[in-house]
Amino acid sequence: MKASNLVAAVAAATASVVQGAVIWDGRFNDFKSNKDLTTWSWSNQVGPYQYYIHGSGAVDKYINLSPDYKNPNDTVSKQGAKFTLDSTAFWNGQTMRRTELIPQTKAAINSGKVFYHFSIMRKDTNAPSVNREHQICFFESHFTELKYGWISGEQGTSNPNLQWMTSQKSQWKTEWKPNVWHNVAYEINFGSNTVGFWHSEGGDALKQVVAPVSASTSSNGADWHLGVLELPRSGYPDSNEDFYFSGVYIETGSITTAIGGP
Repeated sequence: MKASNLVAAVAAATASVVQGAVIWDGRFNDFKSNKDLTTWSWSNQVGPYQYYIHGSGAVDKYINLSPDYKNPNDTVSKQGAKFTLDSTAFWNGQTMRRTELIPQTKAAINSGKVFYHFSIMRKDTNAPSVNREHQICFFESHFTELKYGWISGEQGTSNPNLQWMTSQKSQWKTEWKPNVWHNVAYEINFGSNTVGFWHSEGGDALKQVVAPVSASTSSNGADWHLGVLELPRSGYPDSNEDFYFSGVYIETGSITTAIGGP
């Protein structure tokens, strides 16, 4: 074998070794339509998602799937999802509007060092309000999450920033402009109780923008909420809001920085 070919072969082998292993896949590739979400129930726990946190309407009101809803730079995902908050998006008698999915898996997504991946985008049409707090892709204990809009208790009346939070503390932020895909990975180490943040825009490879910080990394493996919870706020009425997600998966090992995953 020529030296140049040997080098190439070694490089390829090394890349395959360090690539992360997907332990849960939520990229919507196996969904024929959004109706597939409704086949899940507590007595019939099938598919990659638990679908129960939503309003009283049909699934079409809250989650829709289309190739148009994914990051176009993601060649692994076949389609993305549009999550909607409308006038009916109240779950279980709560005053908060919510549309969320939870991983349905027995994989160890709450153990060791894992990376939670997703891409998120908004548009000017049905834009999320800058005047209300949105909790996005959060764990039940809120040890890590994204937030958008005016956060309860802060000064002013609006906030245009998308922020990464740990235990309610902002660690990173950027203005959330329309039609810009933000690619995210939470680097969670459940053993050392730390969380780091990886980010990029569009088709750029993920980069670690916040090194791991201390956090109370508590999860039962069924409490990561893909989607959005919006807190009500007096003087700011409800309006329809859309959030776009794609490239959702969880991996262990070394992080995959390419958009869409392995």
